[in-house]
Amino acid sequence: MITPAPGILLIADPFLKDPHFLRTVVLLCDHQQEGSFGFVLNKKTENTIEELITGLQGCTLPVYYGGPVQTDTIHFVHQYPDLIDDAYKISDDIYWGGNFETVKALINNKQINTSRIKFFIGYSGWGVGQLHNEIDEKSWLTVFCTKKLVFNTMPDDVWKGSLQQLGGKYEQLINYPVDPQLN
Repeated sequence: MITPAPGILLIADPFLKDPHFLRTVVLLCDHQQEGSFGFVLNKKTENTIEELITGLQGCTLPVYYGGPVQTDTIHFVHQYPDLIDDAYKISDDIYWGGNFETVKALINNKQINTSRIKFFIGYSGWGVGQLHNEIDEKSWLTVFCTKKLVFNTMPDDVWKGSLQQLGGKYEQLINYPVDPQLN
């Protein structure tokens, strides 16, 4: 198992029943002594970014459910550290946050490829020691993130693609039903 750190994907165990994290993959953006946070990559909301942010009329990029914490906030990950100031490096060519006004201008001026930016409402967070405990309890599997899984995989395929990246016995989990007792 890979130790939690920025750029690690947390893959929900197929038997994890928490409705916020059922069959989800979380991109871990920060992991420190005080706690951890990241964004669910594969739960799309019904909203587009133009519906939530003023000044982005005509921008129909989807917004993803980042997690159950502060669902009144918008966050983003991207691949534009050279264009978006104050971005935090998560892994090779994946960055979190930065100047939101710059992002709006870049989108409106069509200066960025919108397949290289992803928006989230809320985030997933863990207090001191909480994530380590959940990993020890086998609620999460861990794997290194890839640009493809973060930006270019359909939401319904992110969980399966992440498990495939683990290979071996984990690939079998792809076919497990959500509730085996119903079989």
